[in-house]
Amino acid sequence: MRNRPIPGSTGRVRAMRLLGDPVLHAPCEPVTDFGPALGALIEDLFATMYAARGVGLAANQIGVSQRVFVYDCPDDEDVRHLGHLVNPRLVQADDIVLRGPEGCLSLPGIEAGTERYDHAVVEGFTQDGAPVRVEGGGFFARCLQHECDHLEGTLYSDRLTGWRRSRTLRAARRAPWATATGGTPAP
Repeated sequence: MRNRPIPGSTGRVRAMRLLGDPVLHAPCEPVTDFGPALGALIEDLFATMYAARGVGLAANQIGVSQRVFVYDCPDDEDVRHLGHLVNPRLVQADDIVLRGPEGCLSLPGIEAGTERYDHAVVEGFTQDGAPVRVEGGGFFARCLQHECDHLEGTLYSDRLTGWRRSRTLRAARRAPWATATGGTPAP
C-alpha cells in the first residue's frame, strides 16, 4: 500500500492577502483547466493554510482569483474534515442559525460573533474533475460557508452589522498588519 503525501508538503507558502485588497472583494473565476497547475495551487493553499495555522483557505486569499478552497477543519464532535473543493457551490445551508466567533486569515487576530447556519452542503469537484459533495455541521459548516463566501468576494466582516461591524473594522484599521501593509479596510 502506498502512503499518500501530506497535503501541502510539496507546496510553497504564499503571501496572504489582507482586508482591503481588491482580489478579496470580487467574485472568483471558475476553474476550467484541471491540469498540473491546479494541483500545484492546491498544494500551495494547504502549505499556506498550515503555515498560518488556519482551518480553511480560499485561492483569492493568496491572490489567485479562481474558485478553489482547501480545508482541514474539525466539526463540533472533533471529527477532522480534510480536503479541497474546485468550483464549489453552496447548495444547502439550513438548520438553526448560530452566532459564533469567526476569524479569518485575511483579518489576522480579529474575531467577531458572526451568524451562520449550523448545517451546510457544498458541491464541486476534485482537482481531477471528479464531482464531490461535502456536508458538514457545526464548526465545519461555518468553515464551508466562510470559504464559499470568499469565492464570491465576501468576507465575514461584510456579514456583520451595527456595533460588531464597527468594532471589527476599527480593530482592522488599528492592526499592525494594516499599518505595515498600508491596507485600508473597506467601510
